[in-house]
Amino acid sequence: MMAPHAGLERRVLAALEANPPRIPVVIGGCGSGRTTLLHALADRMGRDQCQYIDVERAASTPERFHQAVAAASPFTINGQGVATQDQAPSARAAFDRTLGLVTRARTTGDTPATFLFDEVLELRTFESFPGLRHVLREMLHEMAESGNRFVLTSRYVARAHRLLRDGHARFEVIHLPQLNASEVTAMLPPMGATAAEDREFLGRTIQVLADGRAAYVRALGDATGSMSGRGGDPISALTALLTGEGALASWCSHRYELRLHKARGYGALKAILEILAEEEPLTLTEVAQRLHRTPGSTKDYLSWLEDVDLIVSRQKRYSFADPLTRLWVRLHCRPVPPSVDEVAREVQGYAMARLPHAEPTMAMATAGAGPYRKESGLIEID
Repeated sequence: MMAPHAGLERRVLAALEANPPRIPVVIGGCGSGRTTLLHALADRMGRDQCQYIDVERAASTPERFHQAVAAASPFTINGQGVATQDQAPSARAAFDRTLGLVTRARTTGDTPATFLFDEVLELRTFESFPGLRHVLREMLHEMAESGNRFVLTSRYVARAHRLLRDGHARFEVIHLPQLNASEVTAMLPPMGATAAEDREFLGRTIQVLADGRAAYVRALGDATGSMSGRGGDPISALTALLTGEGALASWCSHRYELRLHKARGYGALKAILEILAEEEPLTLTEVAQRLHRTPGSTKDYLSWLEDVDLIVSRQKRYSFADPLTRLWVRLHCRPVPPSVDEVAREVQGYAMARLPHAEPTMAMATAGAGPYRKESGLIEID
C-alpha cells in the first residue's frame, strides 16, 4: 500500500536544501498524513541527522520538556552531548535551554541539525508559566535566525495562518491536499484477482466517500478489502465503521473532542455543531435563531469553531469542515446510541448526497458479489 502524499516529501526536502534553507510548515486536518510525512523524512535523512519531536505528547512543563528533548537528542553543542542532569532553576530558564538546543545543536559531523516538530502549536502549553507569554513567537523567531533546519506541522490551519501572517520569509506554508482518486487507488490493499477497472472504480468511490482524507481512506479501504477476497461494498463498510465502536466512530469522536477542548465555550459549541449537523449551510442569523442566543454571542461561538477548523464559512454561510464528522455528530451526539439500521440509513443518505447517481441499494453486499462495478447501477461517477 502506497504512503499518502509521497510527492510532498520531495517538496519539503527541496525547501530544506534551498540556500538559505526554508522552513516548511505542513498543515492539514487530523489524519491527513502529517506525522507519516515526518517519519518518512526522518528515515530518509537518517536518525543521526535529525530529531523528531512530538510536541503534543511531550509538552508538560518547560523543565520536563527540555529534559526529554535533550535526553533523546543525537546532537552535540560545542562538541559535547546535549543531555543535562541539572534541573533548570525556572520555567523561563528551561525554555531558554530548549531554544539554545534547537538553534545551536550540530550533528556529529558538525553539520546543521534538523528538527522535525510535530504539532508545533502545542508549545502554547508553556504560555501559562511565568515569563513565557509569547513562547511560539519566540521559538519561531529563533528558528528563523538559526542556521539549523526545521520542519513544522500542525492540525490547526486557521491558527497556523494567523501565527505566520507576519512571519519571517523563511517560513513556507504547505497544505496537505486531499488525496485524489489515483492516490486512493494506489493505497487500496491487495484484492486478489480484481480487474484493474474495478479497482480504479472502487478507488474513485472511496475517494468521494472519504472526502479524500488519508485516515478515512485507509480505514475504508481496509474494511472494504476485508469483506471478500475481491473487495466488497464501501457503503456497507462505512456503515460498519460508523457503528458502535467502529474505527471511524472512534476516530470522529477523538477529533470532535480534541478540537472542542482546544476551543472556548464548550457547551454552546456542541449545540451549534448539532444544529449544523441537522442542516447546513446556515447564516449567522439562522444559527442564532436555532441556538436562542444573540447574533453577537453566536458570532463569537462560530469564530471559535472556525479557529479549531471544525467549521468553515463560505459566502457568510457556515458548514462543517469535515463531512464525516458531521455524519458522526448526526449519529452519535444523542442520548441513545444509534441502531445498526439507523447508521445504515444515515450512511445511505450521505453516500447518495455525495454520489448523486447512487441508487438506494446495497446489492454488492450480497454473498458472492464481486467488487464494485459501474454496470451494477449502485454508483456512477462522472
